[in-house]
Amino acid sequence: MKKVFFASIILCVALFASQDKKVSIKAVAIPLADHYAGIVAYEKYKNKMKHADYDLLLLPGPDLVRRHFRSFETTDIAFTVSPMVMDMFAKKPDFRWVSLIHRDGNALAVNKSLHQLMNLEQNTSQYMDHSKLARTIKKFKSTHNDPIEIAIPSPLATHTTILYKYLKDNNVSFSDGAKAADVFLRIVKPPKSIAYLKKQDVRGIPAAFEQSSPWPELLKVKQHGQIAWYSKDILQHPKGHVECVIIAKDKAIKQKREALSEVIYYIHKAGMDIEQARREGGKKLDSIITMVQKHIPSHTSEAIKQSLSTDSMSINFQNLNVDTNAKESFHTIMDLAYEAGFIKTKIDIDALSNEDFRTQITQSNMHE
Repeated sequence: MKKVFFASIILCVALFASQDKKVSIKAVAIPLADHYAGIVAYEKYKNKMKHADYDLLLLPGPDLVRRHFRSFETTDIAFTVSPMVMDMFAKKPDFRWVSLIHRDGNALAVNKSLHQLMNLEQNTSQYMDHSKLARTIKKFKSTHNDPIEIAIPSPLATHTTILYKYLKDNNVSFSDGAKAADVFLRIVKPPKSIAYLKKQDVRGIPAAFEQSSPWPELLKVKQHGQIAWYSKDILQHPKGHVECVIIAKDKAIKQKREALSEVIYYIHKAGMDIEQARREGGKKLDSIITMVQKHIPSHTSEAIKQSLSTDSMSINFQNLNVDTNAKESFHTIMDLAYEAGFIKTKIDIDALSNEDFRTQITQSNMHE
């Protein structure tokens, strides 16, 4: 009888433990302001998740995120740029777009040498004249027979597509190899973009970069250059344009649906926490800064505050559902990326999309 009794106890404990066991959801992303909601969700809500054991790995560039997502069986989701998602899906459609991670969020910044060519005050707090920047680029090419170099994280970054739209709208040519073009695109990992502009300045060479926050803000804070424009001013879309999205492997959607849904819910909730903190400031914003710096120490407090400034509203973490609005913006980016030659084929956006993970919490009118 004792053996039966103890066996029953062991069985009950085992059953309870199996029911209580969390399911691993591993995410991979880039250390940018774009992905702050993923960090805040980890820091603030990981231990409150009932179904998911959420983990987040940060890598220095989008190409590394792509390779990690493809190569590691244990990686379930990735936060990455939309044209890269298009290219990945065209080659192997074994994942789906399940959420946005933010809207808007990148900027074009110029070094001191290029800024001086534009004859603007270095300490200006106003946006630059967009057309004047384009005219300066063309004049430099005409005078020196050399293109202006602009650093990008990847040809498949949303940033590069938005840059293409700006250049196209202002009749400025670009290339990643031809010297005859007005602009030469150079691939530089985001964390190295400020050092790149400083190096060009030392040589007296005008240059720029198109990167996500907080690198443009950090450049400005350290007085190494100036922000020319934010992406939201170039590619305008209701509620903000799509940039980085969350993709999930089909296997994870099928086998880990409940845990995946929980992680996405808390990412959306974290996004709203960031929106509240940027609006109210004080201890709430300080708390967000502390969470971010645990994962990305290179993001200074001032750079984070500038990234989340309510004056520029250069990035936002609202309306992260895959819905008609998001798909329209995604389609616009796809058309531009294809026209520019960054992607080689268009995809079926409805086939890519999975709307099952939408939440109510992300749909807010707090800034309207």
